Order: sequence, then C-alpha cells, then structure tokens
Amino acid sequence: MPNNLPYIPQYITVHLGAPDSNAPNVTVPFADYIKNVASSEIYPTWPENAIRANVYAQVSYTLNRVYTDYYRSRGYDFDITNSIANDQSFVNGRDIFENVSRIVDELFNDYIVVGDSIEPLFAAYCDGRELRCEGLEQWGTVTLAENGLTPFEILQNYYGNDIRLVKNAPVGERRETWDGRTLGVGDIGNSVRQVQLRLNRISKNYSGIPKIPVANGIFDTATEESVKAFQNAFNLEPDGLVGKSTWYSIQRIYSAVKRLNDLASEGVTLSEVSGLFNTFLSEGDSGSEVFELQYLLNLVSEFNNEIPPITIDGSFGPATKNALESFQRVYGLNVTGETDINTWDRLYREYVGILTSLPAGYFGSATLPYQGRVLRFGIEGDDVTSLQEYLNFIGNTYTQIPKISVDGVFGNQTQAAVTVFKEIFGLDPTPVVSASTWDEITSVYRDLYDGGLASVGQNPGFNIG
Repeated sequence: MPNNLPYIPQYITVHLGAPDSNAPNVTVPFADYIKNVASSEIYPTWPENAIRANVYAQVSYTLNRVYTDYYRSRGYDFDITNSIANDQSFVNGRDIFENVSRIVDELFNDYIVVGDSIEPLFAAYCDGRELRCEGLEQWGTVTLAENGLTPFEILQNYYGNDIRLVKNAPVGERRETWDGRTLGVGDIGNSVRQVQLRLNRISKNYSGIPKIPVANGIFDTATEESVKAFQNAFNLEPDGLVGKSTWYSIQRIYSAVKRLNDLASEGVTLSEVSGLFNTFLSEGDSGSEVFELQYLLNLVSEFNNEIPPITIDGSFGPATKNALESFQRVYGLNVTGETDINTWDRLYREYVGILTSLPAGYFGSATLPYQGRVLRFGIEGDDVTSLQEYLNFIGNTYTQIPKISVDGVFGNQTQAAVTVFKEIFGLDPTPVVSASTWDEITSVYRDLYDGGLASVGQNPGFNIG
C-alpha cells in the first residue's frame, strides 16, 4: 500500500509515560492496544452502541498519531504514549473485558474521516463528567445510546454530520514514511512529489519559502531552493537535500499548518497524496498506467539485454510480468512481478538516466521518445516545445485542434490543444501528457509526416497510415 495513504499497523509502539520521560516502550498488536485502551477508559456494562462509538474514536485518534508521525517526526522512537495528559490511557498487562475484546476485533480497522479528507480524524474526547471538551464525551455516549442512537449517530452528534467511516482498512507492517533515501537535485519519484506538495502548502504560512512552480516529482533547482529556505527557517543545515531530519521536519510543520492533529483539521485530500503513478499494478490490470509501465520498461530493455522487450498494449499479461521481474532482479529490487513505490521510482530514474546520457541527435529525425516527465499546465522545457510542434502539425489535418504558440510553455493554449487531441482519439480526458499520450501524439505525427494524410471529409479518429 502507498506510504502516504492510511493503513492499520500490525503493531504499535507505546511509551509508558510522558513523552520526555525515561519510561520504557512496549510494542503490542494494534488491536490489543485498542482493547487495552477501551478496557481502561470505559465500562463493559455500558450499552453496546456507546462502547462501539468510543472504540471508533479511540481507533481514529490512534491512527491519526501514526499517520501524521506525530511523535516520530519529533525524534521519538514510539507512536503514542500512555500519558492521559497527552494521549489515551493504556495500562500495560491489564485484563481485557470479554465484550470489549469482541467489539474491537470487529472494529479495529474502521476509522472516522471528515468529508473528502483521507486522514483519520483526530477524534479528541474526554470523560464528560470531570472534564468537558469539544470532542466526544464518553459518559454522554451512554445517554445517547440509551436514547436509541446508533454508534454512527452518536459520533455525528459530537463530530458533525459530514463525517464518514472508512471500513476494513488495509493492515500492514509499521514502516517509516521516510524510505531511507536522501533526495537531491536529479532525483525523481513519488517521494519527491510528496516533498514538493508539502513545501508548497507550508509556503502559504511561511512566505520566505518559495513556492515550487510544478509539483511533478522531479527534484529540480526550484525544489532545491525551496528545501534550503525551509531548512534555514527551521534551523536545519541548508544543504538542499532531504534526508531523514529534513523529511520529518517537513512532515511535522506540514501537519501543524494543516492542523491535522486537531478537530478543526484542514484535511488531506486524495489528490494531495497521489503519486506519479498508480503504485500497485499486477498481472491482469490494464489501462494507461500499464501502458506507462510497458513504455518505460521497453526503452530500458533497449539498453539492457537482460530485460526482454514487450508489446506496448496497456494490458498487464505474462510477458509484462516477466519483463518486470527481470528489471527487479537486475536492479536489486524485490522480485514480485508487481509494481510498488521502489520499483516505480527506480524504473523512472533508469529511464530518465538513459535519455539524459544519450548523445544529441541519437534519435535522428524521428520523433523524440517520451522524456520521462508528465507534462501538465505550468511546465516549461524543450519537450513542451516538441509537443507544441507535433500538435501544430497534426492540427493541419485535424483542424479541430487549435493552433498554439511554440514557446516551450505548457499554458492555456497547449492545454486546450491536448484536450481536443484526446477527445478526437478517445484518450483519457485529463489534460496532461504522460507516456501513453505522448506515444499517441508522436505516432499520429509520424503517420501524417510520412504521407498518410487524412482525405478531405475523413472522420476524425479514423486510423491513418
């Protein structure tokens, strides 16, 4: 599962004291932790709907700590504490109530989110007798349950009508969000894009940090300057590299400006955590991202004969799996025949590395291959210039495509031309140019250039050549 999407950790590490105390840590299964918290904070004689509402809140609170790296981004080696001044009550070694255990086994991988946000809600709560709060009041859930409210209605009473429940979230091993790789100029991938998106959000609150023009997953000089400004602002060595300390500092400040550890969270949407590619592809999948995978693999195979060439058809069959396994084997990755974050990042880097190492004119007068970056609004460069030239030439035949200035800037004109081209050829309507779109544009360009011009009156979209 992607590093930047919520999941249920198999185990959670609990610090048995206040954050800065010398107390020991214990690592326990996540479900057992929730059973302990519920048995420590509520009574087994409460109405079942009240118990369920409390368990949802306890799971969500805990996952929020994990998802935002609340403690680990501050340099601690645990996920949560048992200090009730900071977190939830956890009594190491205590007995667990039987009915609480049954309910937690059913609900431990369900959590609360708000609206379109993806992060687990920071479901703050208090006992409701000795202490009143803005979040859920535990004794109040008893009264609401006795009045016939369902667990979800009880949660809505405290957290608002726009909440929803994520059910059966995936379970996985607890892992660091930093993947162990120091990022710098020239690096490419999902981790780079995550840094760019977070720095851009932080820059809204800290104007001295320059905004990165395009969060495209390519660590360029603009990204380096933004990283340096962030490091200067938060007393880190301004080397422009994103190592462990800078990564977690960005995570911590991003969570703070978004108020992710607060009931009034700004929220994180799916678009904010989406990567350059669909992280997981396997045999049987199809579509534009499989096409992307095949396209990248095929160019790498031209320069490494240990990787067999494959047909680029957008269908993940046995040949694609075999080529992917070969790539993973050659480059020291886990040989699974499926894509994960590490496979995508390495494949993308190898592809771009090959392109940048080739001498000028290597491809002769033919169209350029995909240059390794998704082109979208705001991007500038020679590949955008080539794209504009191809579209203008194609527009001589397919006159629906508007003429555009060849200036190397992917602006409104270029976006409009790409959109019309995609409509004509039945492609994904998103106005970006990835490998599959680039391949289609250059293919049509070559057909027309070589003389396969459409006849007068020919219907748009007819196969030419």
